[in-house]
Amino acid sequence: MKEYVLTVPDMSCKHCEMKISEALKHVGLKDFTVDLNSKTIRLKTEGVERVKKVLAEIEYPVSTVEEVC
Repeated sequence: MKEYVLTVPDMSCKHCEMKISEALKHVGLKDFTVDLNSKTIRLKTEGVERVKKVLAEIEYPVSTVEEVC
């Protein structure tokens, strides 16, 4: 598993944070943190394409992806 930090600029409130968390849980992710203050999601997964697709579907597109070493 790799660790990533995704930036989600459209995340602006607690409702956004909750909606994103629910979507990530729904696709089976368990090891993630959604941070409203920095508008980021830190997660461990094999790849981020599926996560990016799910977030785009709920209207929270990812602007940047950074792989954490």
